[in-house]
Amino acid sequence: MLDQVIGLDHAVITVRDLDAAAAGWRALGFTLSPRGTHSAHMGTGNYTIMFGDDYLELLGVLADTDHNQPTRAFLARREGIERAAFTARDAAAGVAELRARGIAATGPNAFGRPVSLPDGTLTEARFETFMWPVHERPGDMRLFACRHFTREAVWIPELCRHANGATGIARLELLAPDPQAAAEHLGRLVDRTPERLPDGAWRVASGAGRAPFEYLSRAQLAARHPGADLGGLADEGVAALVLRVTDLAQARRALGATPVAESAGALVVPAAHANGQLLVLVTA
Repeated sequence: MLDQVIGLDHAVITVRDLDAAAAGWRALGFTLSPRGTHSAHMGTGNYTIMFGDDYLELLGVLADTDHNQPTRAFLARREGIERAAFTARDAAAGVAELRARGIAATGPNAFGRPVSLPDGTLTEARFETFMWPVHERPGDMRLFACRHFTREAVWIPELCRHANGATGIARLELLAPDPQAAAEHLGRLVDRTPERLPDGAWRVASGAGRAPFEYLSRAQLAARHPGADLGGLADEGVAALVLRVTDLAQARRALGATPVAESAGALVVPAAHANGQLLVLVTA
């Protein structure tokens, strides 16, 4: 187990049209932060969807930079969850820890973005990150870790309340040609032993009670979400973003006219309405 990463911090949903994506997620019943612009060397902007311990980030490229070249390469293929971030205790120590294990981590990278608070004042959210190597992407998902210096500028209480009742990330489900090999790849990168689940999928815990990663085949995905439209999903990558909600009836009302597959204990929004992956809402 790594000492410098705690658990899943947030998932980065990379999109081609940032403002259109934000409008789409608002229509699904989410509260979004005001649009943020990262430091110039990042060349990106974002909206966040905040929960209790974790969050989602809608990320778009505003200007081409060396830093965002991998993101642009991903967007040339598709939209969707391109990266998962772990919570970092100390970025420099995290780089050293990974390098000591033979993993060529890069960083730390410091950056920030301005934040408009609900009272109208302006502050800055500041972060420091480190990256696993770009080519190390189990299940077509890059990894990094993020240390928050200004949590009060990110976890704003008003932004954590959603009309659909969403409270956090339950898990990420990833398609892979060989789910066991992909899980073992991630396990090596984060020093976790994969666990085989009863349906044959493979789970890698992220730690600290945060959301795990589950690798599976398309047949296993279909069996988990009967009746769901699996069209538009890539053969490899995050196929389902599973979120916890307080009440499914409340969530269904918040989704309005959005097409939804309903099964016992879950609502499933197709990938075409969630920028590249299924959006699955569950109560447990």
